[in-house]
Amino acid sequence: MSETAAHEEPELIQLLTPEGELTQHPDYPLDINAEEIRALYRDLVLVRRVDSEAVSLQRQGELGLWASLLGQEAAQIGSARALREDDMAFPSYREHGVAWCRGIEPKELLGMFRGVTNGGWDPHEHGFHLYTIVIGSQALHATGYAMGIQRDGAVGEDGTAVISYFGDGATSQGDTNEAFNFASVNNAPVVFFCQNNQWAISESLDRQTRVPIYRRAAGFGFPGVRVDGNDVLACLAVSRAALDNARTGNGPTLVEAFTYRMGAHTTNDDPTRYRDAGELDEWKAKDPILRVRRYLEQNGLADEAFFTQIDEEADRVGEQVRTQCRSMPDPEPLEIFHEVYADPNVHIDQQRSEFADYLASFESAGAEGGR
Repeated sequence: MSETAAHEEPELIQLLTPEGELTQHPDYPLDINAEEIRALYRDLVLVRRVDSEAVSLQRQGELGLWASLLGQEAAQIGSARALREDDMAFPSYREHGVAWCRGIEPKELLGMFRGVTNGGWDPHEHGFHLYTIVIGSQALHATGYAMGIQRDGAVGEDGTAVISYFGDGATSQGDTNEAFNFASVNNAPVVFFCQNNQWAISESLDRQTRVPIYRRAAGFGFPGVRVDGNDVLACLAVSRAALDNARTGNGPTLVEAFTYRMGAHTTNDDPTRYRDAGELDEWKAKDPILRVRRYLEQNGLADEAFFTQIDEEADRVGEQVRTQCRSMPDPEPLEIFHEVYADPNVHIDQQRSEFADYLASFESAGAEGGR
């Protein structure tokens, strides 16, 4: 690629402008009615409320950690609502909006960050794998799953597709690039969905890549596209096209959702130490929720009663999240050994026995001390 080509302004697929104006794109038509857009607005608002409550709960000592999705709601909701029931999603650790769309109760997510569960849902029941903390490894898991689908013959218009979520920082990981290569040479039915939120913890995008992320796909032999990650309609249209392309045997696609992490990387992070406040203000003007509300209001598709209803529902969801989090029982210490492996394992059995003896020693010491 020439120096000029490398620095050309990339095309950004956008259907809904920050001002709330709806446009059409010739390559990504979207047939959607007012009721469906109102439903997307509801998703965006409620997911943001779950996220903000979780941040507050962590600040109050109720959660050990939380990875906020603030600003990335449209990328997650739009792509997740493009999934069919039989599709499978492989998240990282920030895909709370995707979890919401796949029917995962917020309390299941909170339980992990509270330390009372290792992941409490059935991935096959929801088409949503467990959270992955190791950066980029889920891209390989998704590719392997997609290759399995391919070998099972589950392809065609009614077939199954796979989507893998990761951030811009993960594109620097070997696992992600290996997944790209495996998916390409095997023509696997997988969509790689990169939420480029501009900051890999405290490393800016220009420390991750010299070209737009979506252009990396060409080097592996499959298409890439950049979509406005704050535009829920564009994310829906682009993701739906990429998933349909995968399920019909046309191989992988890399979708770069160009968005912004408006909050901290996690609640252990202080973004004011490494980024400018003016940058945040610029992206607040592109807020994914605000633009949908503007569209609904400007076109008379929702009245004040509708927005009040959603806000009231958000209040109820917030109260439920707080109550469920604080009422979670602490697990028994030996439960950490449950379901580590599907079948009995001699090493796990030995560790369980040794830990049980260790715990019992405290009871013995207490009994002797009371004599």
